Amino acid sequence: MSFVKLTTSALAIAAVSASAAAARDNVQVAGSSTVLPYASIVAEAFGENFDFPTPVVESGGSSAGLKRFCEGVGENTVDIANSSRAIREKEVAACAEAGVTDIIEVRIGYDGIVFASDINGNSFEFTPVDWYKALAAEHFIDGELKANTLSTWDQVNPAFPAQPIQAYIPGTKHGTREVFEEKVILAGCEEGGFLQAMLDAGVDEDTAEGKCMAIRTDGKSVDIDGDYTETLARIESNKDGIGVFGLAFYENNTDKLQVATMSGVVPSTESISTGEYPVSRPLFFYIKKAHIGVIPGLKEFAEFFVSDEIAGPDGPLAAYGLVSDPALAETQAKVADEAVMGGNS
Repeated sequence: MSFVKLTTSALAIAAVSASAAAARDNVQVAGSSTVLPYASIVAEAFGENFDFPTPVVESGGSSAGLKRFCEGVGENTVDIANSSRAIREKEVAACAEAGVTDIIEVRIGYDGIVFASDINGNSFEFTPVDWYKALAAEHFIDGELKANTLSTWDQVNPAFPAQPIQAYIPGTKHGTREVFEEKVILAGCEEGGFLQAMLDAGVDEDTAEGKCMAIRTDGKSVDIDGDYTETLARIESNKDGIGVFGLAFYENNTDKLQVATMSGVVPSTESISTGEYPVSRPLFFYIKKAHIGVIPGLKEFAEFFVSDEIAGPDGPLAAYGLVSDPALAETQAKVADEAVMGGNS
């Protein structure tokens, strides 16, 4: 991959202050495995095109990355946290307690969550109701909650083959898990009338939603704490397995995987950008403003990441599978102005 060397003001290296002189000389990034390939592409290009060292990009999941981000301010803490979900209020509070009070939220684009299986296996046309029925820990039947005993997909939906239910889903430290629970499992519980049945029976709303999203633990659903390569490896060793992936990972592994439709829609960058595909989400990274001007190249890296050349519809991130953000210009202005969450300057 080659990039034209940029000649904008972003290339200018600011005078290094006394405090920066003692700081480490490379940007450190941690977090989402979904954002990881995008951040890695940008980091490599940044190292090739700028007079700064290539940023160090690590994975570990959105929650783990934000936890590291919120450990405090200083060169022994990460500068950027990648996340496949928005930062939670309790994480913002944890950051503040540790002295991380000025956070810049940067939305880089959109991604879809897809359901893929072995390329030579059965094909599926799913709805959220199917996934709720397959993976919910309990079903509300005849006025009471009963353990989910469904073991094959034809028991979930008679249109499906008699294939054993074996799902590989993101572990709880991944931002993708939260989106999966809310936009697939909870949505299926609602669409199938199961949530309303619990409410009608007198179950309070918070408890009912919690029961909807509780995932079975009998082995039919397996949490994957690693990245999507681990999910793919599980499917390669168990051809009945169906995995939850980001769209970009699937699109880069179409020689091994086939993708299911969701509510009749094939996942693609086009169906996600139009909002037609129902299981999509924005992707973010968070910058520790206190590190700008201290860690060399931090702001330059962030501006490069969201530039038209990189994050635009014709850039390398879109080529890998990112759905470009129509409001990218607003994001660029936010980074340039160092606008922090909460409106503080």
